[in-house]
Amino acid sequence: MDTASDPLATRRQLLASAATLGAATAGLLATASPASAAARIVANEGRVPGFTARNADVNGTRIHYRVGGSGPAVVLLHGYAETSHMWNPLMPLLARTHTVIVPDLRGAGGSSKPEGGYDKKNMAVDIHELVKSLGIQSASIVGHDIGLMVAYAYAAQFPAETERVVLMDAFLPGVGQWQNVWLLRDLWHFHFHGPVPLALVKGRERIYFEHFWNDFAADAKHSVSEADRRVYAAAYAQEGGMRAGFEYFKNFEKDAADFAALSTNKLTMPMLVLSGEKAGGTFLIEQGKLVANDVKGVVVKGSGHWLMEEAPEQVIPELVGFLK
Repeated sequence: MDTASDPLATRRQLLASAATLGAATAGLLATASPASAAARIVANEGRVPGFTARNADVNGTRIHYRVGGSGPAVVLLHGYAETSHMWNPLMPLLARTHTVIVPDLRGAGGSSKPEGGYDKKNMAVDIHELVKSLGIQSASIVGHDIGLMVAYAYAAQFPAETERVVLMDAFLPGVGQWQNVWLLRDLWHFHFHGPVPLALVKGRERIYFEHFWNDFAADAKHSVSEADRRVYAAAYAQEGGMRAGFEYFKNFEKDAADFAALSTNKLTMPMLVLSGEKAGGTFLIEQGKLVANDVKGVVVKGSGHWLMEEAPEQVIPELVGFLK
């Protein structure tokens, strides 16, 4: 069958291509200095067919992003322990019908790593200014993990400019019984920041991230690929990378106060919430219903936290269908 008329075959082909590309990059990263590794990461991200890698100075920082396709705009926001690289298999599919904007968040990947500004309202302003700099008046926003917090902050601050919003497996600080997640013993990393944690993980970034990639997956052997693990570990090993990542968590209390205030005005645009059966379960879906009026919740069967990697056959069709 012609893959052009078989979406499942096309997805498989794209996933295989992404894995091959990641493996090639991983080999280069193994012997690269941190500076050259960062350059190679950015170069790798720019090789998704039909996408161009660029940088934008917005909101007092530099955001690295890729853009491709044409049509209604959609923004894809990655989470912690990953970069925009996570979206590679999805990008060409969405680009058939959308202008797709794929940034590295402040502090991650090819973006700059300033000392502050990591509260999610401000990170959403980063992305909003990026979108406006491209002459785009409205967009759909998709976020996974930390990215979903930025996506919610974007939609809540700029509702008239947000067409649709997708939240993928984590939680919203300040909404409902959020502290039941924030204070879970197994989520100790939310409180792991400062000079001592930074010293402990320096040069051991890969060891630290293995905890997330393995323990938050339904099956550690069916999680983030080895090639991608090398890419992400090298990205966060850049100067300031781990400090910036810790800032995402350090700001949760401020985010909680901000989101509690924002959530008093419910969102009216369509919202899709995807949550792993073996991770967040229905918790984020119930939070979504507290902050929005039009919510479709989907529990991704058999998946842990890494939805795009663990269950692409379920997640990609949901995203493509909802964004249409």
